[in-house]
Amino acid sequence: MNKLLSIAVAAFVASSACGATVNQAMAADQSVKQEMKAPDFTLESANGPVSLHDYLGKSPVVLYFYPKDETPVCTKEACGFRDNMEAFRGLQAVIIGVSADSVDSHKEFATKHNLPFILLSDKDNAVRKLYGVGKSFGVLPGRTTFVIGKDGVVKKVFSNEFEADKHVQEALASLKRDSTSQ
Repeated sequence: MNKLLSIAVAAFVASSACGATVNQAMAADQSVKQEMKAPDFTLESANGPVSLHDYLGKSPVVLYFYPKDETPVCTKEACGFRDNMEAFRGLQAVIIGVSADSVDSHKEFATKHNLPFILLSDKDNAVRKLYGVGKSFGVLPGRTTFVIGKDGVVKKVFSNEFEADKHVQEALASLKRDSTSQ
């Protein structure tokens, strides 16, 4: 028990030192899965700090992790979310993209591609690690989407490095299923 407590404290201290405020420390080898409570976090956006808890109880959240601004697949994914904003708004969902890029890079990326949603800078990958989003091929930051219900519970986890459109489709399908089951 003491070893587990030490690991949790070490994960919390390490993640806090990395520039992200993580309110629920998890062991590094654990990942967030469907039906788990989504860990809260705070990261910087172009408009200041954003926390997951700001949206819980109000809106479902599509939290998507992507490797890098302005790369072909990442741009396609972001533009796919943009092009389907009316459908997401119709389901009252908030979209939040997360990568290790700087706030300035996100601002340029969002402006260039007219992205109407929040992009967060996880410069030290603390939140990526908290959610268990690993690396593809051992080198590329992974591409994973989490659909989080208003209640803070993860409804869907989807990972696919190269099929950006599938992230948008899977998120919409999950949100639609969840809205009809309520």
